[in-house]
Amino acid sequence: MIVVTGATGNVGRPLTRALAEAGQQVTAVSRHAAAVPEGVRHVVADLAEPAGLEPVLAGAKALFLLLSGDLHAVGADPADLIARAAAAGVRRVVLLSTLGVVTRPFGTTRIAMRALEDELRGSGLDWAILRPGGFASNALWWAGSVRTRRVVAAPFGDTGVPVVDPADIAEVAAACLLDDRHTGGTYELTGPAVITPRGQAAAIEAALGTPVRFQELTREEAKAGMTRSMPGELADDTLDILGAPSAAEQRVSPDVERVLGRAPRSFADWVARNVAAFR
Repeated sequence: MIVVTGATGNVGRPLTRALAEAGQQVTAVSRHAAAVPEGVRHVVADLAEPAGLEPVLAGAKALFLLLSGDLHAVGADPADLIARAAAAGVRRVVLLSTLGVVTRPFGTTRIAMRALEDELRGSGLDWAILRPGGFASNALWWAGSVRTRRVVAAPFGDTGVPVVDPADIAEVAAACLLDDRHTGGTYELTGPAVITPRGQAAAIEAALGTPVRFQELTREEAKAGMTRSMPGELADDTLDILGAPSAAEQRVSPDVERVLGRAPRSFADWVARNVAAFR
């Protein structure tokens, strides 16, 4: 049995589906009740309370570990999840980390994530670590303004990074959970090309078949909007990356193709599958 945490999110949902379609017994874990594929067991649990996961982990052979935001809070102990998994007899853990542990290693969250990576490496379990860059699905931030005003409003319109399709992250995760060849692998996951916010707006326009205007925001305007849903420190950190990505953050990684045997999906591919959100 394979346990998937964050099972109703952008990565966990397609991962759960892929594992079920591969004939695996899957337990999907999320904070709230949700629909899951036929044959999948769903459990409501909070990773911030690891003791509640012990019954979930009993009998599991593998765990996909995606941390919720509160596990990065002061006093949180995500390493306890790995210890509990090992104690329950789990043999393999695939951790969703972030490219930022390499490209910007000194932020509080990324220091904690790198420590968790090191904890997993030293656990004695089989492991794989996934380090995605920016997600294509972050474009859903613009869904409301595109639906109502046909506008994409963003800062740094001509500065881009190679955003990755969450479906590709899910497929790589499935491969790492199922194939021993990926044990001990650390994979940096990106899309196939750098794309700017202005280019993303153009891709949304093409998918909709109707004009979409790009509106350039100042950094201050962008931060004001972002802090409605995230701490100011995280907003500043995100804007630093979007406004001045390093060469490493703009690099197209070969790892999706190395694992899956095909090129990563483009942003246009992601939009085509999710165009209903923008209509």
